[in-house]
Amino acid sequence: MINENEIARCVRRAIDGYFRDLDGERPSPIYEMVIQCVERPLLETVLARVDGNQTQAAELLGMNRNTLRKKMQAYGLK
Repeated sequence: MINENEIARCVRRAIDGYFRDLDGERPSPIYEMVIQCVERPLLETVLARVDGNQTQAAELLGMNRNTLRKKMQAYGLK
C-alpha cells in the first residue's frame, strides 16, 4: 500500500522535474495543474476499488456524492 509519504515524495519529484524542465521559463499556475493531474487517477482508482459504487467512493474520498458525480462528469468518467 502506498502511504502518504510516498505520495508526497512523488509529487515533490514531479514538481522539481517540472521546474527543471522550465529552463528559465515562467511556470503556469502550478496548484491547478497538480490537482488536475492527481484528481482523475485518484477518482478512477477509488471507483475501481468499490466496483463503481459512487456512494462508497464518495465516502472514501470524504466528499458529497453529488460532488463526486460532478467531478466524474468533468473528467468523462462513468
